[in-house]
Amino acid sequence: MEISAKDVKELRERTGAGMMDCKKALTETGGDMEKAIDLLRATGAAKAAKRAGREAREGAVGSYVHMNARVGVLIEVNCETDFVARNEAFQQLIKDLAMHVAAMNPLAVSPDGIPSDEVERERAVQREVVKNEGKPENLWDKIVDGRMKKWFQEKALLEQPFVKDPDVSVGQLVQSVSAKTGENIVVRRFQRFALGE
Repeated sequence: MEISAKDVKELRERTGAGMMDCKKALTETGGDMEKAIDLLRATGAAKAAKRAGREAREGAVGSYVHMNARVGVLIEVNCETDFVARNEAFQQLIKDLAMHVAAMNPLAVSPDGIPSDEVERERAVQREVVKNEGKPENLWDKIVDGRMKKWFQEKALLEQPFVKDPDVSVGQLVQSVSAKTGENIVVRRFQRFALGE
């Protein structure tokens, strides 16, 4: 069966997947557009993991100002091509991430980005809490490690539950958009501004 360029273009616009992936999906599904979309979605997550090492130099800077004009966010999210940077799913991701940062006030994009002095200060606090709870001393380190893992989930953007869907972490949200667009997506940095801070 001959797959037309028009069909490939339509599938690419609907999914954000690469041209060759679209053509292959249409070929495998006998030209059925809906089945091709399902096939691309099913294979997209596995491919997203492989793309993680590819360099993302394109993208966009997004902003969000809360209704009361007391909190604002600038966020940079990168992808591999300007085609995806203009994609509706990518643009929506940027808006969602900026709004999430305004609401949840993370310290850094990932746990690695949290300043070591903040981490050590929190670790010391948790150690004192465990000590004061009267837990056996031989268990302190394990308990503190567990509490630090929870703290990282609260403070690192990619680890936080997404405000619009708490069943999904922000990292999982980024991964799903990466699968949908067919490109590596990286949250590079953000800055949150709050009036009076």
